[in-house]
Amino acid sequence: MPKITVKDTEVNVVDINGEDYICLTDMLRAKDGDFFITDWLRNRNTLEFIGIWEKVYNPAFNYGEFATIRNQSGLNSFKISVKEFVARTNAISLQAKAGRYGGTYAHKDIAFEFAMWISPEFKVYIVKEFQRLKAEEQRLIGWSAKRELSKINYRIHTDAIKQNLIPSEVSKAQASIIYANEADVLNVAMFGLTAKQWREANPDLKGNIRDYASVNELICLSNMESLNAVFIEQGLPQSKRLIKLNQIAIHQMEVLESGENGRRLLK
Repeated sequence: MPKITVKDTEVNVVDINGEDYICLTDMLRAKDGDFFITDWLRNRNTLEFIGIWEKVYNPAFNYGEFATIRNQSGLNSFKISVKEFVARTNAISLQAKAGRYGGTYAHKDIAFEFAMWISPEFKVYIVKEFQRLKAEEQRLIGWSAKRELSKINYRIHTDAIKQNLIPSEVSKAQASIIYANEADVLNVAMFGLTAKQWREANPDLKGNIRDYASVNELICLSNMESLNAVFIEQGLPQSKRLIKLNQIAIHQMEVLESGENGRRLLK
């Protein structure tokens, strides 16, 4: 489960139906004194904001029942729990979760308003940290997409090896050596290391050299897999393919990582 740290307070973030919800229970630990979420929820301004949000985003919101709750909010005796509020109004902005990561969660729009109730400073920092979290998630999504593309192109690469470099009479073990050898052509052209050399240099890391490649390196590697498949089909010897691929890798990395052009390609 993703977490953000705001003013030394760890706050959980969960995905509910494709939307980000932030844990108000965690956030409450940053507020001085004994306060409860029900204290915030009974506030008329809070209810007004939630009501407007629900009206915009929730077609099933029971606005009639909400109006009854809102009209009671001015009374000293008025108090309502999140569970009761959700049950009576069919609200989606608030969620009460049980279990290991239990607590009261709110849609990020509502959670940011709750943060203001804690303090203006806390709201500024939680918005900043939440934006950082989403930027990191997008970076990882982009990396994963490029990693999958690299894997797809690698199948094209291995098919070219199978069709052009592996004699029909070789054993599976012998074929594996040929596949690994050709994979290392790409590794050396791109990273300057064979898979074995990388493992020896990084004994504490799991996975392989490509699992630690940057997005730009994965883009370049994906292109090289396709090109090497073409070079193999053209009958170019391995030594010449390695030189050509290394030259291509250097050029493409310079393009991908050069100024505004590099940033534009990664969006």
